Amino acid sequence: MPRALGTAPDDSSVAQVTLRGGGLRAQVMTWGASVQGLWLDGIGHSLLRGSPDLRAYFADLLYFGAVVGPVANRIANARFTLDGRTFSLDANEGGKTILHGGVHGTGQRNWAIADLGPAHCRLEITQPGGLHGFPGPLEIAVTYTLEEQSALLVEIEGHSAVPALFAPAFHGYWTLDGAADLRGHRLQVDAESYLPVDADMIPLGPPAPVAGTMFDFRKASAIDQSIDHNLCLSSERVPIRPVAWLEAGKLRLELATTEPGLQVYASGGTSSGHWPGHEGRPFGPYAGLALEPQLWPDAANRADYPSPRIDPGQRITQSSRFTLQRL
Repeated sequence: MPRALGTAPDDSSVAQVTLRGGGLRAQVMTWGASVQGLWLDGIGHSLLRGSPDLRAYFADLLYFGAVVGPVANRIANARFTLDGRTFSLDANEGGKTILHGGVHGTGQRNWAIADLGPAHCRLEITQPGGLHGFPGPLEIAVTYTLEEQSALLVEIEGHSAVPALFAPAFHGYWTLDGAADLRGHRLQVDAESYLPVDADMIPLGPPAPVAGTMFDFRKASAIDQSIDHNLCLSSERVPIRPVAWLEAGKLRLELATTEPGLQVYASGGTSSGHWPGHEGRPFGPYAGLALEPQLWPDAANRADYPSPRIDPGQRITQSSRFTLQRL
């Protein structure tokens, strides 16, 4: 049964549910449709960074474990054109770009529980037309399922009554060994190219080869603290397939997704501030790795990138499976 967790900034009640299945336990809350914590039997720490204190998510822990959207990542100059109409958006990052759908994007709003079982829950939200300048309304749902093979399945669905943009992402920060930083982690990604970016983190142009760069994870490699880039997996959404592997301590995480991009962010600019993590103490920068399956950044302004467009009557589902394996 849901339990009351506290009150959101809009005075709505935030609920939390606990799921169990496949040797996993997950805490999911309606604020941001966030996975607040994820535990594997026999491992003493949460595999996803978070806090038991709801107030942390209105401050230092923005986006932690949330479904961000309706467009994850950044849109250059906070505007785009769709069917000949230019949409001006509310910039929330340096007055230049809009990040993760704006200050009231899906990761910073309260969702509703639509379905709940022992090992799954479905949350829904309506993103009204005009919010931060986006077209809509856009109906969005996410279903979290704990599967028998110790996997967290994340399915994000969207449909709209008007031409709109739908490019969300699950924004969890992983820590497989529970250490203070990511130095014990090694990452492998099936990506031959990545997107170079400018000072505002906007892609400069076409993908560039990863060979000879810090973005070459074709073999398992240590993670540079400064990484916050999109690795290009494909040119469009495809059937779900394994694309990335993360190892540390006694665990290995396999990520499979339908998405053409994987934003890898080593959390060099984030921390929990004074808020405690699940282990009772705050955590600092570089304490978790965000692996965000998504479309490519600024795709709304790039005809050569995978398209974020959703048309009336169309239903799009983004699926990602995070499977834990013991080493």
